[in-house]
Amino acid sequence: MTTLTGAQVVLRPATDADIAALALIRSAPEVTLWWGEEEDYPAAVADDLDRTFVVEVDGRLVGAVQTYEEADPMYRHAGMDIYLEPTVHGKGIGTDAVRTMAKHLIHTVGHHRLVIDPAAANTAAIRVYERVGFRRVGVLRRYERGPDGTFHDGILLDLLAEDLID
Repeated sequence: MTTLTGAQVVLRPATDADIAALALIRSAPEVTLWWGEEEDYPAAVADDLDRTFVVEVDGRLVGAVQTYEEADPMYRHAGMDIYLEPTVHGKGIGTDAVRTMAKHLIHTVGHHRLVIDPAAANTAAIRVYERVGFRRVGVLRRYERGPDGTFHDGILLDLLAEDLID
């Protein structure tokens, strides 16, 4: 993994030294609303560290972007997830982080298609993804269990390389 630079953000590979700060962000109510509660946030963060990029703004850690790849040549694509500390919501940080990662996955890694699957009710996140060029593919009915214990819909969005908005 390499360090990536966007207009406002720097995305760098996460390290063990980042676990405590990322666990604190993951445990914020505004984040757990969409990511769910964890019994042990440091362990949950550590489990995904090898596919996590830290989001930094002016040298301050403010969140993370996680990626995954489907390597089967018939279905090759990549996906990502993002969480940010609530103090930077609504400031374009998420859009810049998603765009920076999308550019990397398309132009450097060579993927032609990316996917992301937020909760259908997470309209702020969906707007961010659409600003980068993601398009709604469909509703994932009763896709994920919410904090209330019931299943909620998700939205599948994808982005083809030619749809990336720079």
